[in-house]
Amino acid sequence: MESFSQFGQYFVALLPWVMGVIFVVGCALRYFINYTVKRHEWFAREFEKRVHFFMDSEVPGKEKNVSFYSLTKRILEKTYYEVFEVRDKYRRRRFDRVMHWNDRVFLVKQGCAWLVRDIMKQLRFLKWTNDTPKLLQITKATFHHNPCFNRIFGVLPISVVNDLMSILPGLFVVAGILGTFIGIAKGLPELGGMNLTDMENSKLIMDKFLNEIAFAMHSSIFGITFSLVMHLWNTYYSPERTYVSMIDRFESSLDLLWYRSDNNNVTAEEIKFDEHRDPTEALAHEAVRIETEKNPRGREFDDVKKDKTEKAS
Repeated sequence: MESFSQFGQYFVALLPWVMGVIFVVGCALRYFINYTVKRHEWFAREFEKRVHFFMDSEVPGKEKNVSFYSLTKRILEKTYYEVFEVRDKYRRRRFDRVMHWNDRVFLVKQGCAWLVRDIMKQLRFLKWTNDTPKLLQITKATFHHNPCFNRIFGVLPISVVNDLMSILPGLFVVAGILGTFIGIAKGLPELGGMNLTDMENSKLIMDKFLNEIAFAMHSSIFGITFSLVMHLWNTYYSPERTYVSMIDRFESSLDLLWYRSDNNNVTAEEIKFDEHRDPTEALAHEAVRIETEKNPRGREFDDVKKDKTEKAS
């Protein structure tokens, strides 16, 4: 009984501090989860923006035999190179000249590169039909299996940690009630030593018991408070809401490109996506390609120049 009394005393005394540490760690992990998923959604939003810009600039019937794979690859690469080129311009003005802190901690650039490579690998062999393929399943599978985006810091699995953070408010309440009952159970045996004929001693025992009960009640107060704040925190930083928005944006963008395309042919000249390529060079090459397509005479000049080069070699 003495050992239980000592255990109960230490448990009740340390429980609020332990819950406080778990609360801080839980809030931090929930924020990191939401931030990691938002990096998904940020790239999907930028891709959607460029798809809509492309669709608005299209003239119906002007261009024929558009390949879904080539078109998607071109816009995905443009999105990747543009967003990180803009970000790197600001990075050069700061202290970290090697790698952005987002890439060091949350593997953002690596995750986006993996996303582009994996989505193109799955779209490459789609059979062209009049019906829309299962682009939603492809999108979900691609984001779900991204090793840089489904783990916090590339280590902690997001799904497991997120489930733990979701049940944490209930655990705070249970832990607080448990601490209160342990404190009550610790103080009850002392009431057995009361001698009703000795009113002064009985009063001391009752005062000590009430003080211990009041101290034990702090566990429930802290538990309920932490639970309430954690509920609000989980609601505000909800990765589920961000995830649904991300999947809808990306899948609807792919749908638009599918409706615009005429086939899903993959030419032998298609260059594989290279995430290490200089963004400025890649964007300049894309700009030249667009200008060449707009100007037929420029395209003819390029063909003549190419023929001369081949003959000289």
